[in-house]
Amino acid sequence: MKNLYFLLIAVLFSVTAKAQDTFSIIAVDPATGDIGSAGASCVDGAANFGGIIDIITKIIPGRGGVNSQAYVCIPNSNLNNAITQMENGASPDEIVAYLLNNDSCNSQNFNPAYRQYGIADFNTDGEPRSAGFTGASTDDYKEDIQGPTYSVQGNILLNETVLNNMQANFISTTGTLADKLMAAMQGANFAGADSRCLARGTSSTSAYLLVYKADDDIDNPFLRLNIEEMPFGEEPIDSLQILYNQFLGANDIALKDKLTLYPNPVDAMFTLKHEPGVLIKKLSISDVQGKIILQPKIEVLHQGSITINTSSLIKGIYFLNVATVKGNQTIKFIKK
Repeated sequence: MKNLYFLLIAVLFSVTAKAQDTFSIIAVDPATGDIGSAGASCVDGAANFGGIIDIITKIIPGRGGVNSQAYVCIPNSNLNNAITQMENGASPDEIVAYLLNNDSCNSQNFNPAYRQYGIADFNTDGEPRSAGFTGASTDDYKEDIQGPTYSVQGNILLNETVLNNMQANFISTTGTLADKLMAAMQGANFAGADSRCLARGTSSTSAYLLVYKADDDIDNPFLRLNIEEMPFGEEPIDSLQILYNQFLGANDIALKDKLTLYPNPVDAMFTLKHEPGVLIKKLSISDVQGKIILQPKIEVLHQGSITINTSSLIKGIYFLNVATVKGNQTIKFIKK
């Protein structure tokens, strides 16, 4: 009986290790320091491992994150090694190069041609970087796409529409990084996005959304939504959207009407007025490229108002990034 038990575990392990063929996105937000990941896959039995979230993605708060998919091992040794390299200061391109030269997964005989990676991080100056890799032996349709702050990747896809839609939604959506990631997932919300789910009429069977703020503890992310596995024919991205909508309602992220910046345009000083109950954790100012150029000292005039000195800024357009315990808000202003 004991030998039979271990045989069943080994079989399940083997099937799952070859089954993580996925569409996903990893991204950073230079304005807030947020780092996030989202993805989905058509994998029967994913619930046995708690879904795909802890298999394909890892994030270092304030630094960056990695998605590792396609013929993965469980635990995902290549993902763990990539995070170690990131902790040691390697750039996304350097991490990819390391993984190609040091594949540590015995799935497909340690052959990196079966792997797929997406990486996004901040360098020591707070500037975003990204990189991706898709092995030639990864199952078609396969591709990875990078922008300055993100990497989108997938394999066993219906066609190129999946990643193109995800990228377009991510770029065109305004709001928080979480908003943009959820929109990216909706871009792939059609039957057969993961082609194995075409006959089921769904994009996938499991999905997730994960976001860390810069000062989050690794074990306590700002947002973690995990659809482990849906019944046959039910759409996990729809369920993910429902959870996200509930999260937004519970955390009152819509802060636009609770924050006011004046005067605008700004001369040397401006005041940020906030409603009672809005607990501000951190402020930063970024330029139009998204680079954080100032983390102002908070000077409280009275309860509900904060004055900020911008005399060190040159004339131009800037963004005040307000991080609160219930979410983030970005306010555009002009420096005279």
